[in-house]
Amino acid sequence: MARIAGVNIPTAKRVPIALTYITGIGNSSAQSICEAVGIDASRRINELSDAEVLKIREHIDENYTVEGDLRRDTQMNIKRLMDLGCYRGLRHRRNLPVRGQRTHTNARTRKGPAKAIAGKKK
Repeated sequence: MARIAGVNIPTAKRVPIALTYITGIGNSSAQSICEAVGIDASRRINELSDAEVLKIREHIDENYTVEGDLRRDTQMNIKRLMDLGCYRGLRHRRNLPVRGQRTHTNARTRKGPAKAIAGKKK
């Protein structure tokens, strides 16, 4: 099992698909990594040599922000918005949708399960 950026990569999958298991690397990034390192996209992880896996690991380390660093940056950005007290920060603080979605109905993912209101039924 190959380990890149602290993530166990599935060995039976093709290289670009397996790279998307790393947080911060999507389809297009995985394709560009394969091109930059010079690995054919149709090859599978278990077919790669240790040197090729090391090449991929080094390329990701120097060119991409992934996993823990990316999560930390995202959390710091959210914390900054909350400390500023801007509208987006207030929405994060109140655990409500941040990007303009309606909350009269829906928004259950962000608000949690519906709470019953006593005396509502007539």
